[in-house]
Amino acid sequence: MKISVCLSTSPAKFDAVPFKGDFVENITAISSMGFDGVELAIRDPKLIDQESVLQTIKAANLEIPAIGTGQAWGEEGLSFTDPDPSVRRQAVERVIAHFEFAKKAKAVVIIGLLRGIVQPNVSTDKAQEWMYSNFSRCCDAAEKEGVQIAFEPINRYETSLLNSVAEGLGFIDKVGSPSLGMLLDTFHMNIEEPSIEASIHAAKGRIFHFHYADSNRLYPGAGHLDFESILRALYATGYERYVSAEHMSGVNAKESTRLGLEHMKRMYNEISFQE
Repeated sequence: MKISVCLSTSPAKFDAVPFKGDFVENITAISSMGFDGVELAIRDPKLIDQESVLQTIKAANLEIPAIGTGQAWGEEGLSFTDPDPSVRRQAVERVIAHFEFAKKAKAVVIIGLLRGIVQPNVSTDKAQEWMYSNFSRCCDAAEKEGVQIAFEPINRYETSLLNSVAEGLGFIDKVGSPSLGMLLDTFHMNIEEPSIEASIHAAKGRIFHFHYADSNRLYPGAGHLDFESILRALYATGYERYVSAEHMSGVNAKESTRLGLEHMKRMYNEISFQE
């Protein structure tokens, strides 16, 4: 099992990113804990020294499995469903701007809330039309660049667009691009899926990345989710990519992240032992 943890390359409002602040210090801490990779949350790839970031991460013997784009929504309000066409265009351009770095890092590009919400005075049908059109544009560019996009089904309290795995599978079929898959997140799945395990099985072959957080969005072991059962379902699909820590930090980011990592490794070892 390969495990990564989310790290923001810049200050961010989003709470469920365990590491923010001094980049080099955080990379050193992540490596020393025993992670295999670091998932980078990048607001704008033009604002980072890409070569320096790559070198620092490589020197720490870490990989970059995925790049999160959500800060473009959280910090700037960009989305695929904004009533302003210039904002929608900027959102697409921002996603595509990540592709050069993603190719260098061999990372999946994540689209979460950048897909948007149904905004006031906009119909659901119109929002879905914009979302589909802009996903398609991004996927066309991703295919040309040899990059994969993973969109995340997100719970109904944050958006009404693409909440469940079933909706996600239908959307992938509609877009029809081999570059498009899903990021599954246990926090959102606990809200939306009748059975997390059954939904994981249903998404077999379409899972490009995986986030873990417990039922309360804290580290695994701090809530009630059965991560042994979840991991068993995930690996039964043939999944060989990363599972990544995206949870709230509580009082101490390093301690909560360490506890979550230990819990995940313990659950995985239980599966390996029983098999």
